[in-house]
Amino acid sequence: MKTLGYYNGEIGEIEDMTVPMNDRANYFGDGVYDATVCVGYAINFLEEHVDRFYRSAAALGIVIPCAKNDLCALLRDLVLRLDSPDQFVYWQVTRGTAPRRHAFPAGPANLWVQLRPEAPADAGQTYRLVSVPDTRYQHCHIKTLNLIPSVLAAQKAAQHGCDEAVFHRDGIVTECAHSNIHILKDGVFCTHPADCHILPGIARAHLLRICDALGIPVCEQAFTLEDLRQADEVIVSSSGECCMRALELDGQPVGGRAPKLFRRLHDAAFQEFWADIAQNKPASLR
Repeated sequence: MKTLGYYNGEIGEIEDMTVPMNDRANYFGDGVYDATVCVGYAINFLEEHVDRFYRSAAALGIVIPCAKNDLCALLRDLVLRLDSPDQFVYWQVTRGTAPRRHAFPAGPANLWVQLRPEAPADAGQTYRLVSVPDTRYQHCHIKTLNLIPSVLAAQKAAQHGCDEAVFHRDGIVTECAHSNIHILKDGVFCTHPADCHILPGIARAHLLRICDALGIPVCEQAFTLEDLRQADEVIVSSSGECCMRALELDGQPVGGRAPKLFRRLHDAAFQEFWADIAQNKPASLR
């Protein structure tokens, strides 16, 4: 074989392999990986890489569907199937295959392996470098597939019988696992500014426009967990649930103190939602 792909026991050339659309790697990046090189059909530091692989999976609560020694044996067997003795060896495990939902599915994890020819590194090679600010964890405003933090937060919410998880940074509320969060205080609609710490939701933008139309003052400024606890109302918004009322945080009651103002926002948001649905329904279904 020139290359090798492995998926839950199925083996073939990489370009011939397929993966179920519902594998959680596809929409959450919900998995871990490790990789090393193989020279002369000998995999470099395999046990150490496999140990790290299992540590990474355990940190995310992913149960790898085989024992360490079985995985080592599998990888050693697979590299022998390639024509080239020098290879790049990559393997990963994803949380499983299930319809898209942030909280964990009950099914088994999926094991992947990819092998391709790769010549050993030139030990005499020199490098050229470029400096880049480390912003790897400051891209919440981009709707990427890398959703493991949201997945873990949603799972915690599910384990506590809750519907959402509220993220905060040193007490400053940012957003939820898969929603935006806002408060009403003294007649003012408060929401975190649309910076790199939140995904600026479409429903959030509609709520801001609705506030303007209804004459409700808006404050786009960060607020704290304590502000949230003392708010007149707590509002969660997302594309499918455009203005939802929250009445509990960490087992304690919140909001519920400005029902008329909340109802004005809620009704206007859902009226706009259904009006858009009616307008964009295919002509044959109207």
